[in-house]
Amino acid sequence: MSRHLAAILVADVVGYSRLVGVNEAGTLAAVRARWQEIVEPVATTHDGRIVKFMGDGVLAEFASAVNAVIAAREIQTRFAAANASLAPDCRIMLRIGINLGDVVSDGADIFGDGVNIAARLEALAEPGGICISAKIRDELLGKLDVAVEDLGERGLKNITRPVHAFRLCDGLASGPDVAGAAVTGQGDKPSIAVLPFDNLSADPDQEYFSDGITEDIITDLSKVAGLMVIARNSSFAYKGKSSDIRAVGRDLGVHSVLEGSIRRAGNRVRITAQLIDAKTGGHVWAERYDRDLTDIFAVQDEVTRRIVEALRVTLRPAEQMRLREGRTTSVEAHDLFLRGRELLLGKKKDREMFDQAVATFRRAIELNPDYAEPYAGLGLIHALDYQNRWTDTPAPLDLAAHFAAQAVEKAPSLPYAHYVNAVVAMWQRDLAKCKAEAELAATLNTSYAQAYGTLGLAEVYLGNPLAAIPHIEHAKRLDPVFTQQYQHFLGSAYLVARQYREAAAAFRERIRLSPETDLSRGLLIVALGHLGELDAARQVWEELRRANPKYSFAGHLSRLPLANAVDLEQLKAGWDKTGLPDDQ
Repeated sequence: MSRHLAAILVADVVGYSRLVGVNEAGTLAAVRARWQEIVEPVATTHDGRIVKFMGDGVLAEFASAVNAVIAAREIQTRFAAANASLAPDCRIMLRIGINLGDVVSDGADIFGDGVNIAARLEALAEPGGICISAKIRDELLGKLDVAVEDLGERGLKNITRPVHAFRLCDGLASGPDVAGAAVTGQGDKPSIAVLPFDNLSADPDQEYFSDGITEDIITDLSKVAGLMVIARNSSFAYKGKSSDIRAVGRDLGVHSVLEGSIRRAGNRVRITAQLIDAKTGGHVWAERYDRDLTDIFAVQDEVTRRIVEALRVTLRPAEQMRLREGRTTSVEAHDLFLRGRELLLGKKKDREMFDQAVATFRRAIELNPDYAEPYAGLGLIHALDYQNRWTDTPAPLDLAAHFAAQAVEKAPSLPYAHYVNAVVAMWQRDLAKCKAEAELAATLNTSYAQAYGTLGLAEVYLGNPLAAIPHIEHAKRLDPVFTQQYQHFLGSAYLVARQYREAAAAFRERIRLSPETDLSRGLLIVALGHLGELDAARQVWEELRRANPKYSFAGHLSRLPLANAVDLEQLKAGWDKTGLPDDQ
């Protein structure tokens, strides 16, 4: 045995016995998943060591008090995000206590008063909160900006002398509804939201150009692994609004916000950009660029580089190369791609939009046959045609796969191309390829919400629903305003995992966010059937028939690319329990 000084972290699941009593198998699986997907990787990231898991608790040690607190805050933040869609009585919440003290090592285990005090401090913490000793508080001074509440000296069980305790005031403790609260930041990882640049051109039809340049900057920043970037959907929720930057930072959970404007006149373009500290509202960096339109790519590179420098993020050589891959030197081809992408992202989804987007992407390719992004755009638009049946094309998925493969061939490190490949593979029921392509897209673009969502859905269809949940929750964190789609994915994961109450809660939230949804209502009926809530199922059925009179559960089921027949059978069994017709 030997002694050493360590920062000791003890965490415990709040109300574990009650959760097990309600759903033993589901609770055990969910807690195990949280240990594996959140606690262990977060501790490792911050140079900690998991000493042991103890069913409903965990003991970890860190060489640094600062790292221990950073890890604890990130763990609580990610637990709050994972709880966001769950009913209050199903949430898995932690209390965490941290102490700095001497410990005795016996093999891999540690003992001593330092550990015991951390365990007693954990009991003082609120659900979702963190309690620290005075020794830890002293180590944080001047190193980590945290607010604390002095709890005074406390007499702790089996500890001979009182211990001075402090509570971290991070807004993570339960209060009335911790799981519904906005999640702020991801540990100390720099985070940013890029608001849509204002179109100051005399021509309002140039809106696609200002929006396209904004999205290009979001995409470029997202390729930097040391930076968390909020997805386009959530950033563009502020389009046309005059918003307090500090409120935007709180709502989206970011440290910094980029805003700006674009004025295009003939072959000249003027771009202004301001990087703002979301906490204080103060300007970190501002610049104006007056350039020829042919310099637009150089301006984008400059803006990205300046932001990365201002946020003190290291841009690795491989990331620098990826920023340029897949681009074109043709301003006209790039302009056409921006127009096509804007059509894809718009609200209009019909045959006219399809024809315009296809023509636009094809024209971009004619101008520059090696330009990868319009090939990916064609792949995605043909995949959408497969789902929506806009045309009579005999094999739209084959076309989609052809163009997506060409995009990857021309730019192997283009995340957009791999994402489109993943979408096409899912509908081709090639789930192994779908998972691999989505993983690659998320690796190349660590802030790619859609890639994480697709990866989660692939795990659901492969029969690994609990492994899907962290990916889906991460997608929600990256796209906090546009969570309705991910709520459906989350409900699907819980449904396939046989956690029917959690599935019902997730689908109800999807319906609240997207009242016209038919698919979430269909799967909610399945969950209610398994729960025996037949009156509620019939009520949802009436809502579903109003939303889509042509809905067929049998048709819906046949389109789900579930790999395991037993998963399909359990969905059908839930519907059959309601006694409702499964076809029209």
